[in-house]
Amino acid sequence: MSPTVALLDYGSGNLRSAHRAVEAVGAEVTVTSDPATALGADGLLVPGVGAFDACMRGLRRVQGPRIIGERLAGDRPVLGICVGMQILFEKGVEHGVSAEGCGEWPGIVEKLAARTLPHMGWNTVDRGEGSALFAGIPEDERFYFVHSYGVRTWDFPGGGPTTPPLVSWAEHEGDRFLAAVENGPLWATQFHPEKSGDAGLALLENWVRSL
Repeated sequence: MSPTVALLDYGSGNLRSAHRAVEAVGAEVTVTSDPATALGADGLLVPGVGAFDACMRGLRRVQGPRIIGERLAGDRPVLGICVGMQILFEKGVEHGVSAEGCGEWPGIVEKLAARTLPHMGWNTVDRGEGSALFAGIPEDERFYFVHSYGVRTWDFPGGGPTTPPLVSWAEHEGDRFLAAVENGPLWATQFHPEKSGDAGLALLENWVRSL
């Protein structure tokens, strides 16, 4: 049987293209805002487009932080895309507005220090060694980004019993930011794999296979 994926509908995100892409790599996809459906699927996909604060308000309306937290507590996979990655961090600061995120990872989503914004178009990713998300994808492949904000510093406490997250980076006009994170059942990308052609489909297939 095909793995099931719940595509979380909280009023923010490119649902149609994400639905098509994940379905194309072998998953049975349901677009939903129902907590029981989102908790019960093999995988949860959290998209996101727009401002951090608005996305968090929409996410709270459908109990998104609770759904994500409960899935991760049960070691059940979650994939965040674009702002769906950003909301996993502690805080976002946009246009002087500071908003609390889901707090799954330490870090602040802030404006990129680049002359040209948004960072829009194709870019390579300096992937973490041993990445399962990018497995089998050539190093020089490019992925599609559309954003003006990101996480520019990564300070994850080490030395504990758990394996630290695997992080991948990208750069825009000399400013480095997180492009992807792999942390047990929680994976996320700043770029849009559903808009990244064959390379994006291969990445989504890696996630679906992991379910």
